[in-house]
Amino acid sequence: MTLIKSISGIRGTIGGKPAEALTPIDAVKFAAAFGMWVKSRQGRKVVIGRDARPSGAMISQLVSATLQGVGLDVIDLGLSTTPTVEIAVTLEKAQGGIILTASHNPIQWNALKLLNERGEFLSAADGAEILRMVNQESFDFAPVTQLGSYRIGEKYIQKHIALILKNKLVDAKAIKRARFKIAIDAVNSTGGIAVPKLLKALGVRKVVELYCEPTGIFPHNPEPLPEHLTRICRVVRREQCDLGIVVDPDVDRLALIQEDGKPFGEEYTLVAVADYVLTRKRGNTVSNLSSTRALRDITEKHKGTYRAAAVGEVNVVQAMKETRSVIGGEGNGGVIFPDLHYGRDALMGIALFLTHLARTRLTASELRKSYPPYFISKNKMELTPSLDVNGILDQVKQLYRAEVINTSDGVRIDFEKEKEWVHLRKSNTEPIIRIYAESKSAKRADELAQQLIADIRRIAKLA
Repeated sequence: MTLIKSISGIRGTIGGKPAEALTPIDAVKFAAAFGMWVKSRQGRKVVIGRDARPSGAMISQLVSATLQGVGLDVIDLGLSTTPTVEIAVTLEKAQGGIILTASHNPIQWNALKLLNERGEFLSAADGAEILRMVNQESFDFAPVTQLGSYRIGEKYIQKHIALILKNKLVDAKAIKRARFKIAIDAVNSTGGIAVPKLLKALGVRKVVELYCEPTGIFPHNPEPLPEHLTRICRVVRREQCDLGIVVDPDVDRLALIQEDGKPFGEEYTLVAVADYVLTRKRGNTVSNLSSTRALRDITEKHKGTYRAAAVGEVNVVQAMKETRSVIGGEGNGGVIFPDLHYGRDALMGIALFLTHLARTRLTASELRKSYPPYFISKNKMELTPSLDVNGILDQVKQLYRAEVINTSDGVRIDFEKEKEWVHLRKSNTEPIIRIYAESKSAKRADELAQQLIADIRRIAKLA
């Protein structure tokens, strides 16, 4: 069994022994520590919500009771989405939030993801403080006269959708005129509640629903990668849909299927949405170091400035604030539109993408062909625990010192003349180096990745 504690929260598999998996004891300890952190900032109110996985109700009850036990008032959204909980924190003027979701992890996983009073993921310093409280069991529960309250937060998905529709860059009239027929795959989680409601509100003519019952029994691997989406690709072709929409269990990642049944490319979700936003609102963009260069190309075409941030939503958000970016996110289909909130939001991404598609009057495949063609090769290399991974990365950096080097998160090497790059990152939990490479052909991206793998082997003196 697995339990992973980090500055962003706690996640693990359900069942097993305390401290070795996500057991009720571990959930209570982490919720208590977070509650104490909220109280230390004079907080009184916390919003919680969950995806549909089977362990969610149990974990939710444990978390809400624990928060009440430390003296906090709980607003429980029940089955919800990550971006909806983030928005509810600010609407409720709460001092924190907890999202109970293991995102794209399989059914046996669950997690507590922690939010601050802005509905954003915690900073490294705040996360470290909560970890300290967990490890030292620094909890002080309230006496009976000071226990917190509990209430249901009603209709927050509808409130989320209403805010999307009010945004001036969302054109529901254009979407309705386009008479779209759209298939959706919500992997039997809360996207099955939220996405159909959104599409109806936007005026989509016909919706073909796949796996929209929020049972939490995932019909396939819930990570929205092309190899897991074969059925919706067939359905889009067979039903002659204009588009397929796929979300992960907590609805912060968005993948799209073209009308020809081919994936639009998760990396290009953000590219397309940014292209539309930048036509209406001049400004800058941010994505992480492992995301496609196409966003930089599109941003510069619109006279904006692009910045690459360290991997992790909190790092992307920080860079967006520093550069006053109008759009940003991650290449995994995560769209962050700060006009609404600083969090990955598949629902907002859907509304902006459909507006773009409706206004261009292109098919999804035609729109995709209008963007710079790049291909990413994703690899990982297992190393023995005795190897000095930091030392290996330092030597790689020296080997390619003539190129453009970024060391804010591992080592990224940009080959500017060829418009290609390699990003090397070590895992925080295991002796692995992740090697991502991008070029203008899949073959060249693979070759570039293998070149760096060979360099690492030579440096590490591996056979």
